[in-house]
Amino acid sequence: MMTHGHEARRLMRRHRSGVLSTHCVKFPGHPYGAALPHVTDHRGRPVVLISHLAEHTHNLEADARASFIVCSSGPELQAHPRATLLGRACAPDDVQALQQRYLRFYPEQAQYLQIGGFRFYLIEPLQVRYIHGFGGLHWIPGESYLAAESLEDAEASIIAHMNQDHVPALRDYCRLVHERTVQEVRMVGIDCDGFDLRADDALLRFEFDAPIGNPGQVRQALVQLARRARARR
Repeated sequence: MMTHGHEARRLMRRHRSGVLSTHCVKFPGHPYGAALPHVTDHRGRPVVLISHLAEHTHNLEADARASFIVCSSGPELQAHPRATLLGRACAPDDVQALQQRYLRFYPEQAQYLQIGGFRFYLIEPLQVRYIHGFGGLHWIPGESYLAAESLEDAEASIIAHMNQDHVPALRDYCRLVHERTVQEVRMVGIDCDGFDLRADDALLRFEFDAPIGNPGQVRQALVQLARRARARR
């Protein structure tokens, strides 16, 4: 059975941007929020790239407490799931690996790293407020939100294998799950909860039925998805 922590983590991974809020140095006592693109690391923590000149950087240097919210837009906003992660922003332990993952999603942002003065922040969750519609309100402890499984060590090899040997299957996944016929498609990320493809001009998310913790389980899940896609042709 899927827990609320798992649901909130899947929601955080599904969205491509959110609003980071920090404690404003310039106007003490006021929160400062701004929309930013993000990725999640393998445990589900949001990761953002911020300039040293940004208000958020000044704020976080003074007070590391922050929140990050993801939600859908459009009509009936309050009927859609949303999640607010409260925690502390810090520098990731392995910046190089996280940078590679981030740039697979947002290759255009490599220019900012070349300019210099930009840094990655990872938000370590304390609590997550998860709302999945009217009346569905939950506070989730950080440890219950974080993924226990990880594909971090296998991610690069899985991506290389799928992009080299299984591009037709990637196209089939797009047709089956998102009803899109695409020309150019590449896997850009895979984690215990699902995987992400760059399909022509879009980033598409594909979710596993349950968290996956090793390459053998990944292969089984992807083969089953390919069989379903072939059966629908």
